[in-house]
Amino acid sequence: MKIKTLSHDQWAINHLHEHLQEAVNLELWTIPFYMSAMYSIKDKSSPVYQLIRTVLNQEMLHLQSAANIANAYGLSPSFSPPVYKGKTIPYLDFSQDPPETIKPYCPYTAEIGGLDEQHINAMCLIEIPDYETEPTSLQFCVNAQEYGSIGAFYEALRIGLEHLKDHIRGGVRQVDFFSAFYRNTPDMKITNSGSDGMNQVNMLINLITNQGEGVSKTYEKIPPAFQNTADDTAPEEDHFAKFNEIKNSTLPVTFKAKPISKYTKEDKELEAILVRQFSHLMTALEGLFKGDNPENFFPVMASVGGAIRNCWEHGVTPKFS
Repeated sequence: MKIKTLSHDQWAINHLHEHLQEAVNLELWTIPFYMSAMYSIKDKSSPVYQLIRTVLNQEMLHLQSAANIANAYGLSPSFSPPVYKGKTIPYLDFSQDPPETIKPYCPYTAEIGGLDEQHINAMCLIEIPDYETEPTSLQFCVNAQEYGSIGAFYEALRIGLEHLKDHIRGGVRQVDFFSAFYRNTPDMKITNSGSDGMNQVNMLINLITNQGEGVSKTYEKIPPAFQNTADDTAPEEDHFAKFNEIKNSTLPVTFKAKPISKYTKEDKELEAILVRQFSHLMTALEGLFKGDNPENFFPVMASVGGAIRNCWEHGVTPKFS
């Protein structure tokens, strides 16, 4: 199927809004996937557990950054439970990429599950930086789900954001929960409009791509301005480096899931509790980025983590919808 593309000057605000919503969707998709793998590890003091935790925290930061950009461009993003099925990682089309780049990370799965070879392979594929994403070679896709990598997606998005920078309105429903962890990072809120606001937008895109969704073919350390200064076990390493380190190490002991046919009534209730808690989190996130400032955001987030762990301890694979 031929991919429909746009030239730089064909970006319209509705097309940009679609890409911004997909940016939010993509960052959101990673969070339950990584949380499920992390909480499946029995030993919370495990170095692997700690590495995944640092990535997960930055995915929350990336979600905040994408939502702040969306609000600055007049889009209040929506939140709904992601879908985890087969080998489909939504918003990325690996068939576009060189087979030799993908081969080291096969087989992989996009199903929710514990940390194993297929899940760490998927985590590496999501974050892999080894794609050509120079502006001269980018395709600006009409369908925001047809990019071959997160790096390509964000570099295309950057072009659209620049083209439509006159739409930026600073101070619109901006959120910052992470400044205490990033003492060297500039303001994570978009407070200016137009060209001045574009400088802040670019900073947030750089933060996302430098920490995880890398765009260079050669691995580089995270710049000091974007390094966690509080609780990261390897603040200079990007997401791909951390996941690749896990892939090349001995995986820790994990909880084992039972077949669904073996679920008891109590097991099904644990599954249902997680679905409810995650639905509450979606509502809280949507309210948060609409400017409602829900007081229950952090308690709900903590309850989702607890419900995931409780599922694993009883042999129940986490379920989110």
